[in-house]
Amino acid sequence: MKNGLFPFLSTTCPTSTLFRILTATCLEIISVFRMSFRPVAAVCQVNSTPDKEVNFAACVRLVEKAKEGGANMVFLPEGFDYIGSSQKETLQLSENLTGDTISRYSDLARKLNIWLSLGGFHERGDDWEHDRRIYNTHLIINGMGHIVSVYRKCHLFDVELPEKKVSLKESAFTIPGQSLSPPVQTPIGKVGLGICYDLRFPELSVALLRQGAEILTYPSAFTVATGTAHWEVLLRARAVETQCFVLAAAQVGCHHAKRASYGHALAVDPWGEVLGDCGGTEVGLTLVEIDMDKLRDIRRNMPVLQHRREEKFYYSLD
Repeated sequence: MKNGLFPFLSTTCPTSTLFRILTATCLEIISVFRMSFRPVAAVCQVNSTPDKEVNFAACVRLVEKAKEGGANMVFLPEGFDYIGSSQKETLQLSENLTGDTISRYSDLARKLNIWLSLGGFHERGDDWEHDRRIYNTHLIINGMGHIVSVYRKCHLFDVELPEKKVSLKESAFTIPGQSLSPPVQTPIGKVGLGICYDLRFPELSVALLRQGAEILTYPSAFTVATGTAHWEVLLRARAVETQCFVLAAAQVGCHHAKRASYGHALAVDPWGEVLGDCGGTEVGLTLVEIDMDKLRDIRRNMPVLQHRREEKFYYSLD
């Protein structure tokens, strides 16, 4: 005689055997259910130019594609709004957070009911009318179109690599941020904010980890030279040392006659495994599931944060 609820079971099965089979079946059902509801992040790769309208249209297409693919949150790179061909143009095109560009992205997030990571945005400084300086700003916009977090890049890219033909001085027109932003709870987990060059400073990632970050994000526009040498290894290192997911949207290709970016927008899991890579040539996105069970397992089995000494210990040689 067959059981009506579980027809593959016989009513003559011993109770202990029946219990084991039912338990295993329920656990499998729960496992499948949990896997099917893992949140999805879309990590985007963009080729910005000085044309803000063209850039916005391209980013809208990526966000819509991400939504169609089931993404709960979309990550756009540094300079998603534009990449100017000169310091003068970069400053002229800048806006306030209340300007047209962010308003349009807020409308997009609300329309699609999707969270957006936008950074860095060229935000006019507090004393713009007098000093004509800007912030490099990373924003999180929720599915209702509200800005829920703002971080202003605190490590500015002032680098001269003559043998690599790299010469950039971000501090010439950019104000460094004065503080970190607390990690923000999102549909995919608790996200800690950085921007590009911040990636080279592990103190920042550890500070975000201590505040509960589960995901670190570094929207970037790495040069071809520095990207080829350091991009992936830095992202994987930040993931391994913090046991966080690391999501790094990226610029790719030639922006104008004076500048090109490395690409390879990347998603890395807390074990350092690369989950998605957009490559070095094309605009696009990678969709990745955020498996918090894996994060918890890694942190439980190797509790690195618990093993860290107090901060003063690491300065005991000073």
